[in-house]
Order: sequence, then structure tokens, then C-alpha cells
Amino acid sequence: MSCIVVEGRRRLEGSISVQTAKNGVLPVLAATILNTGVTVIERCPKLSDVDVTISVLEGLGCQVHWEGDDLVVDASSADGTAISCELMHKMRSSVIFLGSLLGKMGRADICLPGGCELGARPIDIHVNALEKMGAKFTSEDEIISCVVTRRTACELILPKPSVGATENIMLFAVTCKGTTRIINAAKEPEISDLQDYLNAIGYRVKGAGSPVIEIEGKSELPATYVRHRPIPDRIAAATWLCAGAMTGGTVELRSARPDHMKAALDALKESGSMIHVQGDRITLIGPPRPKAIPRLKTSPFPGFPTDAQPLFFALASVSKGRTFIEETMFENRFSFGPDLARMGAGVFIRGKFAAIDGTSELKGQSVVAKDLRGGAALVLAGLAAEGQTIIDQAGYIDRGYEHIEKTLALLGASIWRT
Repeated sequence: MSCIVVEGRRRLEGSISVQTAKNGVLPVLAATILNTGVTVIERCPKLSDVDVTISVLEGLGCQVHWEGDDLVVDASSADGTAISCELMHKMRSSVIFLGSLLGKMGRADICLPGGCELGARPIDIHVNALEKMGAKFTSEDEIISCVVTRRTACELILPKPSVGATENIMLFAVTCKGTTRIINAAKEPEISDLQDYLNAIGYRVKGAGSPVIEIEGKSELPATYVRHRPIPDRIAAATWLCAGAMTGGTVELRSARPDHMKAALDALKESGSMIHVQGDRITLIGPPRPKAIPRLKTSPFPGFPTDAQPLFFALASVSKGRTFIEETMFENRFSFGPDLARMGAGVFIRGKFAAIDGTSELKGQSVVAKDLRGGAALVLAGLAAEGQTIIDQAGYIDRGYEHIEKTLALLGASIWRT
């Protein structure tokens, strides 16, 4: 993997457009095999996770190509049922193909998913729900095989609002004749984006964004030409705003969705930044030095997003005072903390809790990205640190950001890749 090098202590200023959402694009791409026609994903982000998803689609028999910034998927000839372990290990979200493969082919052969090193992330909720709908699972070592024995629309009550499980149920349920109701469904904006796509290709889904989603299934697959533009990436947007806040800068975001970012924007205001919202534009004016946010606790949408936690951990490392963070969603989400401690922040971690004493004298160091958002947090720290910071294993960051160094350079950062 490549390295990213940052020369810190530069005030960021400028206006940039927010990329479309990685976490919105990936489930929509999985859903494209449920349309036996052609789907055009407008402004599809060019990420390594998208590259992996393209390889999955091509392995299943789809024809995929780029037209400028748009990705075109022709699923009319898709007939595969298996995703290689190599691809599954590269990206956890490839498990979302489980629902769409069962919907289209009635069978799926996958491996346990991979991606970032974020501890145990089982798919029990997915499996239990799909079994109630008529899927039968068998496993041997890391291989999971699933066959549809019946297609039963039913009511499902999730033990927790799992984003992946909600998406997988939606993707299978559209092919189960009758009404499927998901209770305690995930409410993330990306769920609504998937609903919009499914409705655009001819299915009937309602309720996304609320705790109850209803899917009216049908037996025949649609064959249509559809253009879909995914929602803006709220986590990438939070990254650029944190960069502005940590450097005392002024950053304007275009093509954003402020209504998807209330928790992050409220936290930035609490840290002393001024936030102005006008339509799809967000402007942040950072303070000379951020104030510590006393407490942050991650929770499902509309709560504070787990993907933004590492970014605000980095913000806390340069803030005046102590910040307490409770991470409720993933294990091992503080893996970047020791590197921030080496850069000069006071970092104390125990299990799912972290305490950060900020410093105004963060120093550049050689550090290692261990996952996507933790890697982004180290880049942010490098922007605020004195001297040069080298972030190794930068390929993790490419899973979710389109050329992070080019975007930050547009704001005036001294940053490059080696």
C-alpha cells in the first residue's frame, strides 16, 4: 500500500463538492442485479470498495463500465451465485449481495465478510431473518451456502437496527410475494437511498427512515433503464468539516445534505465552530483552538455516527480540555489511539471507552492506518500537527475517500502520496 505525507499547521480554506456516499452506493450496486435491465449510477465515487464491487458484479455475469463519472451496470446476463472468498475478504459490505442473490437466483455461496479490522461483526441477524423468509443456510469452514426453499413474506422484528440486515431483508423481500414488514429497521439515510432505487426500478417499498419498513414483493423481476444519483456522503462531509475545525480554517461544502448530519454539526458547534447552512451548502468557520466536547456516544441514526467517531477523536486530540467517547457499535474502533498518543495527545482507552486530553502541540510522526476511518483520523491529526506526518497503509483510506490528498490540497493542505 502507498503512504500519505502531510506537512501540518496550514489553515485550510476553500470550497469543495461532497462525493456521493460510499455506504449508499454499495447496497445500490448490489441491488442492480434485481433489475434485468440497465442501471446508471450517476457520479459514482471511484473508491477501492467500488472497484471490488465491480469485480463481484462482473463475476456474477454483469456487464459493467464507466462513462465519465457515471457507472453503468447491465445485469441482463447475470447468472452467477458465488462470490469468491478473495473478494469477500476485501470488503465486508459484499455480504449485501446475499439478499439480492437469493432474490434473483434463489441461491448464494459466499464467505464470511472482511474489510476493516473492527472486531467481531457477525451476520446472525441477517441469517435469522432470511431463514424466516424461506432461506436455508449451511456452512463449512468459512463458506456459507444458502438456498431458497420458499419465499415467505412476513413480519420481522430485529433485535437491533442493523443497517446491513435491513438492506439484505429489503433486497430479498422485494421478490417474496406479499407484504414483508421490518420492525426496528435501521433509519440511516442510506436505507432511504436504497428504497428510492428499488422503487425506481419497479418495486414497492415504503417507510425507510422510520422504524418500520414495508415491502410489497412480487415474483417477476423488472427490466428497465434507470438513472440513480446516490445521496452525498455524510461521513466524508464530516471529515472535511473536522479538517477545517482542527486548523482554524473556513471550509464550504457544496452538494451536502445538512439534514443527514445534525449530530455531527451539533458536535462541531459545541467545539466552538460556527456553522452556516444554506440549502445544500454548509460553511464552517473554525475557532483558533477547538473546545473539548465533554461526551460523545455513538448510536444508530439519527444519533452520533460510529463512522464519524474517529474523526472527532482526532478533533479531541487538539481541543482544549478532556473528551470522553463511548463507542457502542464496533469493537477495536480506537486502534488509531496509540498513534495519536505518540503524536502528543493524552489518550486513555479501556474497552469501549476512551478519554482524550487535547494538546496544542501535536507533533508529526510516522503512523499506520489500520482501518478506513482511523486512517482518516490520522490524516486529520497530521493536518494540525507540527512537522511532517507519514501515514502508512493508506490503501485503507482509499476504501472510502476519492483521492483524499487531492481534496485536502484543494483546501490548501500540504499533502501528497508516495
